[in-house]
Amino acid sequence: MKMSEEKNKRDNLPWVEKYRPQKLDDVYGQTAIVTTVRKFIEEGKLPHLLFYGPPGTGKTSTIVALAREIYGKNYSNMVLELNASDDRGIDVVRNQIKDFASTRQIFSSGFKLIILDEADAMTNAAQNALRRIIEKYTKNTRFCILANYAHKLTPALLSRCTRFRFQPLPNDAIELRIANVLVHEHLKLSDDARKALLKLSKGDMRRVLNVLQASKATLDDPETEEITDETIYECCGAPRPADITAILKSILEDDWSTAYYTLNKIRQANGLALIDLIEGMIELLEGYELNNELTRIDLLTKLGDIEYSISKGGNDRIQSSAVIGAIKMSFENEVKSS
Repeated sequence: MKMSEEKNKRDNLPWVEKYRPQKLDDVYGQTAIVTTVRKFIEEGKLPHLLFYGPPGTGKTSTIVALAREIYGKNYSNMVLELNASDDRGIDVVRNQIKDFASTRQIFSSGFKLIILDEADAMTNAAQNALRRIIEKYTKNTRFCILANYAHKLTPALLSRCTRFRFQPLPNDAIELRIANVLVHEHLKLSDDARKALLKLSKGDMRRVLNVLQASKATLDDPETEEITDETIYECCGAPRPADITAILKSILEDDWSTAYYTLNKIRQANGLALIDLIEGMIELLEGYELNNELTRIDLLTKLGDIEYSISKGGNDRIQSSAVIGAIKMSFENEVKSS
């Protein structure tokens, strides 16, 4: 009965947690980092760690798997996981760390481990406070700081950690995990869907698992139906290549009003964000053969400026017009210069 309850509990977990590696050997695509960290453990010389890199590359999975290997069943007593950017302030985090680090473990020896996520979202003042906390409790506690961007951390904090850069996961590592999930979930994935998933994931395993879980939920009979590339694009909320091609064709061949109508019709029909369309256009335009390379540079610069304006809250309607104008002007100049 108990085993059945545990299985049901596991089956109901988000797949990001359900398929999180339980040991270091299960961590995909970060072999060099895993090897080095394991050596620290074998030698009994684990330093404070900084894991940084894009989301979904295995930072949390690696440190959690490492902690499970070190502490085993005593994990919950010896490991504290915190979000360092807690909006309640660094004082709350500091008090939790103090209570955890100062409590002796009767049946355990060695250091405790504190995992601090999203440290790059902290203010400089909070990071300085964290640095003092690390210094104070370093005798019996090790810290692993997780961040997306190392340059957002203060030099003082960086200097107290051994740094490891997590790269976007290679396709072969992601394909291994996809194959594993398909077997356990009894799912079928078309070749086009697999290619789309690899392309859209951009090395982010978390995104792959979330999209696969969402895709399964769209199927009436997951054991017989196949996940298609249409499903993948829909679950990602990403523009299909055919939509990008249709928009660019209209911009280059039709008048401004028709191009604007086409762009917005496709956007509204598929619930697409303008910034995602621009990203798709840039990928497609990078492959265009142009007589004057300056045209490409000028166009990509303009699209980059528009993308930045959108990220800062620019009006979508104005920016849509700007996209059409930038592409039309750049290609008209290309014709004139040839």
